[in-house]
Amino acid sequence: MSENCIFCGIVAGTIPSTRVAETDRAIAFMDIAPATPGHLLVVPRTHSTDLREAAPEDLTAATLLAQSLVGRVIERLDGATGANLLSCIGADAWQSVFHTHLHVIPRYPDDPMVLPWKPESGDLDEIKAVHAKLV
Repeated sequence: MSENCIFCGIVAGTIPSTRVAETDRAIAFMDIAPATPGHLLVVPRTHSTDLREAAPEDLTAATLLAQSLVGRVIERLDGATGANLLSCIGADAWQSVFHTHLHVIPRYPDDPMVLPWKPESGDLDEIKAVHAKLV
């Protein structure tokens, strides 16, 4: 637990939340600033800053809980036809709460959510140069 972490407070029950599901290692609750109706957050109970620090067991538990919730939102929310599963790592990647978490964002035809990345063909030489750094 981190005493200044809002998600640790939610896990501990000292900060109110609208819980949707939980396991012994992870909990899921409604996002209070939803991108679309039904936007959920899934967090490991144990504090870690992001998925680079998360224990494999915690990350597995959170991912499995998110997987079950993706199916639930598509099946139960009127009009939901898909979902985004998103993890932000670092402030430049839009992380605002530094406790490992996954966003489960239901998607609807013509919903207002847009990401700033628009896929376009990349430069093959640059792709190969970056590849060489990663293998």
